[in-house]
Amino acid sequence: MAPSAMSRQADWTTSLSEAQPVPYWLEDPGKPHAEPALTGAETCDLLVVGGGYSGLWTALNAKERDPGRDVVLLEGREVGWAASGRNGGFCAASLTHGLANGLARWPDEIHRLEELGRRNLDEIEAAVARHGIDCEFERTGEIDVATEPYQARELRDWHRELEGKGLADGIEFLDADALRAQVDSPTFEAGLWDRRGVAMVNPAKLAWGLKRACLDLGVRVYEHTPALELKAYGAGMAVRTPYGSVRARRVALGTNIFPNLVKRVRAYTVPVYDYALMTEPLTAEQLGAIGWKNRQGLGDSANQFHYFRLSSDNRILWGGYDAIHHYGGRVRAEYDDRPETYAKLAGHFFTCFPQLEGVRFTHAWGGAIDTCSRFSAFFGTAHRGKVAYAAGYTGLGVGATRFGADVMLDLLAGEETERTRLEMVRRKPLPFPPEPFAWTGIALTKWSLARADAHGGRRNLWLRAMDRVGLGFDS
Repeated sequence: MAPSAMSRQADWTTSLSEAQPVPYWLEDPGKPHAEPALTGAETCDLLVVGGGYSGLWTALNAKERDPGRDVVLLEGREVGWAASGRNGGFCAASLTHGLANGLARWPDEIHRLEELGRRNLDEIEAAVARHGIDCEFERTGEIDVATEPYQARELRDWHRELEGKGLADGIEFLDADALRAQVDSPTFEAGLWDRRGVAMVNPAKLAWGLKRACLDLGVRVYEHTPALELKAYGAGMAVRTPYGSVRARRVALGTNIFPNLVKRVRAYTVPVYDYALMTEPLTAEQLGAIGWKNRQGLGDSANQFHYFRLSSDNRILWGGYDAIHHYGGRVRAEYDDRPETYAKLAGHFFTCFPQLEGVRFTHAWGGAIDTCSRFSAFFGTAHRGKVAYAAGYTGLGVGATRFGADVMLDLLAGEETERTRLEMVRRKPLPFPPEPFAWTGIALTKWSLARADAHGGRRNLWLRAMDRVGLGFDS
């Protein structure tokens, strides 16, 4: 390594010297107290398992549909402690992990899926206002950024394709000058600005606000209460917990990356660890050096991509790039901290924004994402329709989990709706193979994606084969 490169690397690692290995969002003095654990036996109409967005939206929507419904929610630790409190806070309208993925998989439904996604985001905004949830909701939109000339060409071609298919409403192509007038980085070549399809939120405050809204509507919430076992019980279901049990007519499972109580569902998801950094608040001078007046979320266009946004106090969250899958699909607390990834992310940050040299990072953290082979949620029922589940959101669950909650409630009601008629809802992705094949395939895919990024986006034989069988992956 050249001396200048070594010096730059030292600067990057110095920027991390005081970073706390905890999620910035969860370290908030306004964090609510946990509800008591369940002790003894409970009965209810609907039991919701999981206190992240998926479970919270299910409980809330169930009470709004039928205020007289008796609803119980169980959370194994504390509401919002896992993915729902650790993510970047990009609340997207897309239900399909982006328009490209949706168009490739459900071309005949894509206009309907986009309409339902826009409506879902509008309903999230309305619910935040209705329940007085202070989650720093900003409908800023998001810019997909090209950092290489080939990516700029691909973005322009993609925008033209969307225009031809009638899918470009609210999406604007930005050349380098127009993009850098929005956010200034010497690495930016072009961008696509989705002006209305993404909102920025404080993810932990959204989860805590949904919890309060559930409690206000009469949902009984029990924290530090893991669901250990699910089995049929008479005309309904029973769930065993460490200190008690719940009998319910219907059960909705929103456990996502954690082992599903319906064991056959477990093969459809694998945990992938994602990491993020948060800077100290930018000064007015620092913020002026990069522009960013309209506070959009941003994500670059490489296969191994970064996502970044401003917080309400003008910190920059910078995350992504590394996606780490551990052999056997293990989920462990020690995986939430990965200094080698933090160092890599810090270097990428200062490459993107050299004008912010000297900025320090205050927080560095990670967490597991539940991904499936089609990279967007899948749904189903078990126990003769008495149990419903949704999982596989692959990092875009901040918004899509509300839609998934409605799907689960429709399925539990046995209703045919505009949601349950969708092919996306009726069909499942391919399950992952057992180990060692899953780990080997994911490792080979990651290597191939990095190689494609280094060679003008050209996908090798392995990636082309994965594309043909519906397993193409871009992150």
